Amino acid sequence: MRSLVWFRRDLRVVDNRALFEAAKASTGGVIGLFMITPAQWKEHDDADCKVRFWLDNLAKLSAGLNKLRIPLRIEICDSFADLPTKVLKFAKKYKCSSLYLNREYEVNELRRDDDVAKACERAEVAVHRFHDRVFVPPGEILTKEGKFYSVFTPFRRVWDKRALDYIEMCPKPKKQTAVNIEPSPIPSEIRGFDFTDFRDDLWQAGEKEAQARLQKFSKKIADYNEARDIPSINGTSLLSPYLAAGVISPRQCLVAAVAANRGKIAGGGGATTWISELAWRDFYTHVMVACPRVSMHQPFKLRTRALKWRKSEKDFEAWKLGQTGYPIVDAGMRQLNRTGWMHNRLRMVTAMFLTKNLLIDWRWGERYFMKNLIDGDLAANNGGWQWSASTGTDSVPYFRIFNPFSQSKRFDPDGTFIKMMCPELSDIPKSALHDPKKLSASVKELSLDYHDFVVEYKEGRERALKAFKSLG
Repeated sequence: MRSLVWFRRDLRVVDNRALFEAAKASTGGVIGLFMITPAQWKEHDDADCKVRFWLDNLAKLSAGLNKLRIPLRIEICDSFADLPTKVLKFAKKYKCSSLYLNREYEVNELRRDDDVAKACERAEVAVHRFHDRVFVPPGEILTKEGKFYSVFTPFRRVWDKRALDYIEMCPKPKKQTAVNIEPSPIPSEIRGFDFTDFRDDLWQAGEKEAQARLQKFSKKIADYNEARDIPSINGTSLLSPYLAAGVISPRQCLVAAVAANRGKIAGGGGATTWISELAWRDFYTHVMVACPRVSMHQPFKLRTRALKWRKSEKDFEAWKLGQTGYPIVDAGMRQLNRTGWMHNRLRMVTAMFLTKNLLIDWRWGERYFMKNLIDGDLAANNGGWQWSASTGTDSVPYFRIFNPFSQSKRFDPDGTFIKMMCPELSDIPKSALHDPKKLSASVKELSLDYHDFVVEYKEGRERALKAFKSLG
């Protein structure tokens, strides 16, 4: 019996449940399949850098699978609609009697997998699906009324108990029976995507790199509580691109964090805080499954559909380019544009600035992030944007609006990060970076090429409060 493993955002050999189960059940060898779907990726706003990162990791995955005598074949199929026919045809061509895959939870992906499963089962190709991107499968953490949680804190209390039930990792598969099929070459170009500016010096591919980052982070995880909010230092794990592409599993991360936390999943300190970030990742996926509209451009809080967002392309362009006149906002946006990644504290600051200070629709910002983030993940990105915009589940109250100057004073007091990303401000005294009047005076005095405030903070705040209050 020959097995087919359909890889998607699980580009690893170690602790890959679908791969492990396929290898364990197969008696006639295993074949790997990856479907390149350019048109669908464009429709989903996948970033150029993210697609390039996938390709680099496919090369590493193919090499790892080859050592197990598992060839990775790559096929091109423009849209999800054609996948049932394509996958079934592939399975039949290579005489695969079973298809193994790890579940994905977005609306389009769920429909795609259901359609592929139906086509295969009609043709007597058995389909085996596994929960692998989350710890606790959606639907297994419910309130006493049998509903999904919409508030994180009670979800986390249950998650702490249930996640340990799913923490066991899969062993690395054994070498398989040779199938005498050559692996496909990894394409260097994908139609519609531009890889010119990809920073491979920042984002090296492969499981070995991801595991090295995890090991390095584990040694300093105790400081995560404080270090995670300082954008000028590497205080975070820098694993989000690897988790998003499935180059490392969430279980591997949790095992390392629990070990660093002396065997505990809860408690206090940096390890517990980082574990909470893993729990948030599960939470937003559960919310997306419970409320599919959030992955279809709709707010979780339906009443906020009536918000009268501003449609200022000029202000949006200033935000995108990092030309708002607010140093910490501009620094965050320039980091995103240059590296394909943004520090999490700055994701909140920049998102709240767009949705509150500029009163521009969160969906504009959500899409811009997805089109530029190497770690773009629909559930996490949507959850973060709706949190900042006060339209989502367990979101920040609408009247809580970050002051960018207070944020920079607290988290970049010396202006180290700001000046790194906004070199035109290098000669500005650090105290002026965190004070709007002093900043304006210094920019004028030094004749610096830096933009005026796109909106006065007080004006933007009052406008946002008025808009939200009008909802009643």
